[in-house]
Amino acid sequence: MCSILCNAKCGREAVPAQNVFDIFVIGGGINGCGIARDAVGRGYSVALAEMDDFASGTSSRATKLIHGGLRYLEHYEFRLVRESLMEREVLWAMAPHIIWPMRFVLPFHKGGVRPAWLIRLGLFLYDHIGGRKLLPATRTLDMRRDPAAKPLKALFAKAFEYSDGWVDDARLVVLNARDAAQKGARIMTRSRVASARREDGLWSIDVEDGTTGAVNTFRARMLINAAGPWVDVVLSNAVRKNKVHNVRLVQGSHIVVKKKFDDPRAYFFQNPDNRIIFAIPYETDFTLIGTTDSDFTGDPKNIKITEGEISYLCNAASEYFSEPVKPADVVWTYSGVRPLYDDGASKAQEATRDYVLKIDANNGDAPLLNVFGGKLTTYRRLSEHALEKIGGAIGAKGAPWTAKSVLPGGDFPATGYDAEVSKLRSRYPFLVERHARRLVRLYGTLAASLLGKIDKAEGLGRHFGADLYEVEVQWLISEEWARRAEDVLWRRTKLGLKLTQAEAAGLEEYMRETVRRVA
Repeated sequence: MCSILCNAKCGREAVPAQNVFDIFVIGGGINGCGIARDAVGRGYSVALAEMDDFASGTSSRATKLIHGGLRYLEHYEFRLVRESLMEREVLWAMAPHIIWPMRFVLPFHKGGVRPAWLIRLGLFLYDHIGGRKLLPATRTLDMRRDPAAKPLKALFAKAFEYSDGWVDDARLVVLNARDAAQKGARIMTRSRVASARREDGLWSIDVEDGTTGAVNTFRARMLINAAGPWVDVVLSNAVRKNKVHNVRLVQGSHIVVKKKFDDPRAYFFQNPDNRIIFAIPYETDFTLIGTTDSDFTGDPKNIKITEGEISYLCNAASEYFSEPVKPADVVWTYSGVRPLYDDGASKAQEATRDYVLKIDANNGDAPLLNVFGGKLTTYRRLSEHALEKIGGAIGAKGAPWTAKSVLPGGDFPATGYDAEVSKLRSRYPFLVERHARRLVRLYGTLAASLLGKIDKAEGLGRHFGADLYEVEVQWLISEEWARRAEDVLWRRTKLGLKLTQAEAAGLEEYMRETVRRVA
């Protein structure tokens, strides 16, 4: 067969050499960015197109946990739980700025949803099947004495405390994208794949620029469909197939309220309907409560929390907290669509959270890999398994490498966050403690690169509200593909919780003008 660059000779429309790749990834969520990073690190040429902003769908709307999935044990998903547990400390070491350990308190009383022996058995497995090293083991709490009982009703005499992890989900996505780009991948946001077709043993992919409307054509040896909730839409529309149904869309919604408790631990609450919810310390001043599980049939772009879900979460939390959670307490909500592989489970909360990878290639056709399901905790292993299939389809390159890698800004010890904050404040003494802690949480060792040679507070530039300044916004535009105020306030940071509407509007105007000027 002729070279993949000889487009004109083969009778195809000429495509510039820089638009020809080994792998083209559709989707800028955690799975797409994770696969792109792993692949380019092994030596493949990679392009990725995301129709909106990174993590603008499911990947920024999770419960934000790096966890084994204690409740998945009830559904016998032992492989998924074990893999997830093994990944907790791997990911913590990769990105200690955006991932950190958290202890969870599971209150218990006689006559509750699950008997004590079953909970103990589940937690015993949780402690022992995942290779735990740094995370502390489960222990039993006397709720007559432990501070964890303070915000709860008095009916709980006992609780179990276990370990899992917390993650800034949207930053996990963008840091994977940033590392992929630094390693040579072509990363495009606000770029919609309008069509993809097989031609002469390659994929021909038309990508529409969401800003200019221009359409560019790319060619690739292999196509990766990691579009999350839109994975079936890509198959039905862009790839020109008949309507397909592979994923079960499940809505999960969360509420955020003013801080309900001062304890740094989170709570795991069991509901009478056999569902569970978490109440988690969030962004210093708030408590995150979620999630729901219900089937979703609409357009994922239009998802939003329902009044019924708000009532459900408030009522469920109020069964435990001595001070009830009321709808009027809610300061923010978010909802996401989980694209679960449709395994025929009767209830949304019982559908598998495991991932499924399927190759589509017949008679020498250019291969297509479809990615179904998955979760934040297992994205790195999903990517490794995807690379196994990619290697089998178009030839292997390189060896697995991400287990010992670090994400941008994460090059410090897993337990070294406080030391990094002290180091940053020593170098930039004008930073107040809270501001320094936030910068290290978001950017790790790159916080110093962001601040550069600034030697006084005035050098931070225009103040947009809270502790958001021009120097950070400029960094996010130039280094992290931020284009709208929403990108900054709700994905790169969570400062949308703290800026007023007028301040957010001022940021939007500033960014619109800045992006227009540098385009």
